[in-house]
Amino acid sequence: MLELAILGVLKEQPLHGYELKKRLADALGPLSSVSFGSLYPALKRLQAAGALEAVEPDRSGADVTGGNGNLTGEDGIEDPSLAPETAPIPMTGSLGGEIAAFRARRETTARQVRNPRQARQPQGRAGGSAPGSTARRAKKVYRITERGEGLFEELLAARGPSADDERGFGLRLVFARYLPAEARLSLLERRRAQLVERLAKTRTSARTGRERLDAYARSLAEHRTEITERDISWLDQLIAAEREGST
Repeated sequence: MLELAILGVLKEQPLHGYELKKRLADALGPLSSVSFGSLYPALKRLQAAGALEAVEPDRSGADVTGGNGNLTGEDGIEDPSLAPETAPIPMTGSLGGEIAAFRARRETTARQVRNPRQARQPQGRAGGSAPGSTARRAKKVYRITERGEGLFEELLAARGPSADDERGFGLRLVFARYLPAEARLSLLERRRAQLVERLAKTRTSARTGRERLDAYARSLAEHRTEITERDISWLDQLIAAEREGST
């Protein structure tokens, strides 16, 4: 399911890893967190399958700062190690001298943030970054390939228990605009049929076990029934709109 979400998000536009992670959180919902530990292995699998390609921008113009001016490493993740090195303010014994030293250091730090490529440049090496310096890392951008487009269509149209459960249905609905009208209608009708079956079972269970349930358990059962009823009503509206749009 993560591969489907990645391909669907990248189908809209190429993104680097940090921004992709944020977009996936929007697509999968606030309760579904995607960690970099699961994201990057999935990206590697898709790359190996030829569904994605990673493009590294020209290093000569690479931007290693985030939108807020903080220094960042690959994929836009803020990296404290890229911050300008600062020395403690020397104790001069004079308040005026210490204030002057503080101001001088603050001005130096501001210049280094504005020009991060020189932030970690050692003395005596003007005009170039230190060997192996991470300050010049570029954000690797991932984009979908033609093979990835085909894989996305296959995954989106797939059927099965995992495709029709609540999470699978929600993800497919996010990208339903890429489905043909007939496939969208089928997706909605399958989900409605599942909920109708669930509602029938819930009502039967509530009737047979009502005497054994206390007030809190009965309230929870009634709450679940109301949620399912509302979901069915919502799907009825989507199905009606889909049918009206196809006529």
